[in-house]
Amino acid sequence: MRDKLFEIFMALSDVYSGWILWNLFLAFIPLALSFWLFRRKKISRSFLWWLAWVVFLAFLPNAPYLLTDIIHLIRGTRAGLSIWVVALVLIPLHITAILGGFEAYVISLINQGYYLKKQGVGRVLVWSSELLMHVLCAVGVYIGRFRRFNSWDLVTGPGNVLTTTLDDLTSKQPAAVMLITFLILAVFYWVMKQVTLGLFLRYRYLRMGKEVLE
Repeated sequence: MRDKLFEIFMALSDVYSGWILWNLFLAFIPLALSFWLFRRKKISRSFLWWLAWVVFLAFLPNAPYLLTDIIHLIRGTRAGLSIWVVALVLIPLHITAILGGFEAYVISLINQGYYLKKQGVGRVLVWSSELLMHVLCAVGVYIGRFRRFNSWDLVTGPGNVLTTTLDDLTSKQPAAVMLITFLILAVFYWVMKQVTLGLFLRYRYLRMGKEVLE
């Protein structure tokens, strides 16, 4: 039993090296900002609001970025760990982190859509804004995973980020990877959005029924 616990501890410390908590933290930054930007009762588009919106855009790719962390799971399965540790520790931990990060992405865009509808924007434009976010995040995920840029590099080295991104957009292989990433984000987002809205509506119905009974 002690050997198994030691193996699990080594799996968590050596294989992950803290990436789960750090990446989830980065993913939840745009989620928190989306509630402040889009869900408050009284929203004034002041300088502070626009600044927060820019930060929101800069950090938003960190949420779907967790999809690419599947490589850590693959690496973990090749680390010589027992099948039980892989099945009961590695896989659940990775799936939870990946889904948690992407759910932060989904809710962030749902909040954005809610705000746009309150501003009188039509459904087509709301969908277009979602697609635009998928495009931007596909680019962000690529330069984050393959070029190793971070969100704060937009401040510390914007010229380098812009030059590298333009080079990748005009190169066949990087552009193809971004296109595939965009399609994955669009499809996965649509599925997760339906699930999220369905659960939310279910919660509202249950809450309304409880209030009627009371």
